[in-house]
Amino acid sequence: MEAICSFLLNFDPSKGTIFWTCVFADMAAKLSHLKECKQEDAGFLMEQNNIMVIKSAEYLISSPDWEKCPTPNMPEYAFIGRSNVGKSSLINILANNEKLAKTSGTPGKTVMINHFIVNKEWYLVDLPGYGFAKRSMSQRKQWERMIEDYLRKRTNLVTIFILIDSRHSPQKIDIDFINQLGEWNVPFSLVFTKADKSTQAEVSRNVKSFLNKMRETWEFLPPHFVTSTVKKSGRDAILGYIEELNAQFRAIA
Repeated sequence: MEAICSFLLNFDPSKGTIFWTCVFADMAAKLSHLKECKQEDAGFLMEQNNIMVIKSAEYLISSPDWEKCPTPNMPEYAFIGRSNVGKSSLINILANNEKLAKTSGTPGKTVMINHFIVNKEWYLVDLPGYGFAKRSMSQRKQWERMIEDYLRKRTNLVTIFILIDSRHSPQKIDIDFINQLGEWNVPFSLVFTKADKSTQAEVSRNVKSFLNKMRETWEFLPPHFVTSTVKKSGRDAILGYIEELNAQFRAIA
């Protein structure tokens, strides 16, 4: 598999579309200085000094396919993971609104492409979880097609955050999904969730194990974050990262 480390946003005036150019560089340094920097491994835990202030976060629309999504005139960030990985809870703490995304004890409740608008400046998207809980084969195929089309055709999608349960050792379903994104050239970051549910040593061990598993097929690693919705740890780092990407999006749009 071709290794993908990080990406630079570019604009094609002839087509009116925004696209990514793959570069092997440290994402944080690249975004701050807009230059490539040499580094053996670009997987890292982001630390940001400038914290994004969330002034507003509102539900916008739920779409059955990518063509019915809102006009792609703002930077967009999608969140996805296995069922019951804590996606809705993470979205709620990022948006500083515990009721924004519906949380449920029953996996697989998200069935469409759910758009939220944050600070009236960028879109946050809640995607159905892969694994699809207990659903029929036909419905799984329908969701798979919907997600693939969205990820590959949504022109303003800046990056996708893949949520990984930090309580577990590497799961094949997560690795397979990541490798599929690599085949599609879709930029992504990793978010390890539920860090408060295990000891710090166990979380650290599982994160390291997951990254080492990725190194078997990936030459470079994407940005990664470790989060807890109870302690709200990792929130500022993710929002700071989004703020950096927003600035770059605006610079080329």
